[in-house]
Amino acid sequence: MTRIDFYILPDTTLEARLIFACRLAETIHGKGYRLHLHCADRSMAEQLDNMLWTFRPDAYLPHAVLESDMAGSVPVTLGWAALSTPTEPTALLNLHPEIPEGVNDYARVAEIINQHQEVLLTKRACWQRYKQLGHEVVPHQLKS
Repeated sequence: MTRIDFYILPDTTLEARLIFACRLAETIHGKGYRLHLHCADRSMAEQLDNMLWTFRPDAYLPHAVLESDMAGSVPVTLGWAALSTPTEPTALLNLHPEIPEGVNDYARVAEIINQHQEVLLTKRACWQRYKQLGHEVVPHQLKS
């Protein structure tokens, strides 16, 4: 079964959640995983695409939106449509409110919860669903 890591942030803003997603993406990539960031929609993917260039002045995370020509040549992709089956060990950072079909095809899955009411509600439901499906769910309570 796929291991699911839930990162629980004390922040309430959606921007704080996306900034943490950038930092987490950098960490996951640094561990040698290919990574797909599954966004809620095109707008979130575009916002994250921009943030991945600017979240830290000294950071460089080679990434591309799945629709671009570069998507096949970079280790980090962003998308919002249905997941494709990965061809090698790949991690998924799920920023979509729901659990996507195909999550079992990924070596690791990360979810980010913050204290924004809508995120809390949708991610609590995801947590319960992962448990029902028999996944190992590991919480990481982060401090402010």
